[in-house]
Amino acid sequence: MRILVVVTPNFNLAATTAFIDPFRATNYLEGLTRFRWVLASSQGGSCLASNGMMVQTEKLASVEEQNFDIVLVSASWTPETASTPHLLAVVRKWARSGSIIGGLDTGAFILADAGLLSGRRATVHYEHIDALKELHADIDVSEDIFVHDGKRFTCSGGIASADVALHLIRASAGDALANAAARYIFHPTLRPAGTSQNPGNAEPLGRTAPKIVRQVIAIMEQHLEQTLTIPELCRKVDISQRQLDRLFKHYVGKPPALYYRDIRLDRARGLVTQTDMLMSEIAIASGFSSQVHFSRAYRERFGLPPRSDRVEGRIPFEFRAWPMHRKAQDDGSEDVGEKR
Repeated sequence: MRILVVVTPNFNLAATTAFIDPFRATNYLEGLTRFRWVLASSQGGSCLASNGMMVQTEKLASVEEQNFDIVLVSASWTPETASTPHLLAVVRKWARSGSIIGGLDTGAFILADAGLLSGRRATVHYEHIDALKELHADIDVSEDIFVHDGKRFTCSGGIASADVALHLIRASAGDALANAAARYIFHPTLRPAGTSQNPGNAEPLGRTAPKIVRQVIAIMEQHLEQTLTIPELCRKVDISQRQLDRLFKHYVGKPPALYYRDIRLDRARGLVTQTDMLMSEIAIASGFSSQVHFSRAYRERFGLPPRSDRVEGRIPFEFRAWPMHRKAQDDGSEDVGEKR
C-alpha cells in the first residue's frame, strides 16, 4: 500500500508522525514492507512545522503522476494559504483515480476547497470547527476525533492520528497486525468511530470540578450566540446565583459571567483569524449585540482589537498560547505572548 502525505507550511509534526508511525511499526513487526510512504510539499525540500522543526519533502509536481492508495493532506495554521489551484487539482485527480483521501487537522479545509467533502461528514480540530461550519455549509461537521465517510477520512489531529492509521491497518492487514502495531507504539486502546473530541465523562487529569459546574459550562457552550443570563443558567440547574458564583471562583478561577464571556470570545477569535466573516457577523455569532462592546471585550481579553488580530493571528509562531493573553501583567512584566 502506497501512502502520500502532503504537508503544508506550519503543519503539525506530532500529528503527522503519529499517523505514519503505526505503518512503520507494522512493517517492522511483520518483517516486510507492507506500507510505503512519501512526504511531499508544494515547493519540495525542507518544510517548516508549527513547532519549528523541519522535514525533508519531495516536490509535489514530481509525484503527481504516481498512483497512491492513500493521500493525506496534513495542515495546521492558515490552510487557506496552502489551498493552491495546483494542490486542489492533483488531490481531485487522485480522488477520481480511486485513492482514499484524508485530511489531518485543518487539512479538511483543503479537501473542502477541492469539493471532496461536499455532502459528507467531516471533522477538524475543535479550535477550527466553527470556522469549517461557517465556510462550508455543505459539510456535516462532526466533533468526533475522526470521521470515515466512504473513501474520505478526516481527523482532528494529535494522538487521534494514530487511531486513524490503526483503523486503516486493521482494514487492510487484519486485527492481529493492528493490535500488534498498537501495542508496539504503546497505544493502549483503539478508539472507535464516533469518539468525541470532548468526552463528557473524562478529563486527562481526572475530574476536578463538581458535576453542577460542568453542567453549567455545557449549557453555556450550547448557547454562545443566543446567550442566557446567569439567573437563567441557575434556574436550569436549580442552584442559587450566589452558590454558582462561589463554585466557579473556586474551581474555574473566575465568576460565571466572565467565564461565559471568555468562551464566547474564544469562539470569536477562531472566526476572526480563520475566516473572512464581517466583524459585525462575528459579533452576533458570538453573542454580542453591539460591535463596539464586542471590540472592547476582544481587546481586553486578547490585548489587541479584532481587526489587528485578523492579520497578526494568522501568523503562527513557536509555542503559541491559546488564548494569547498578551497584556502586560500587574507587576510590569510582559506575558510570553508579547515576546514574538
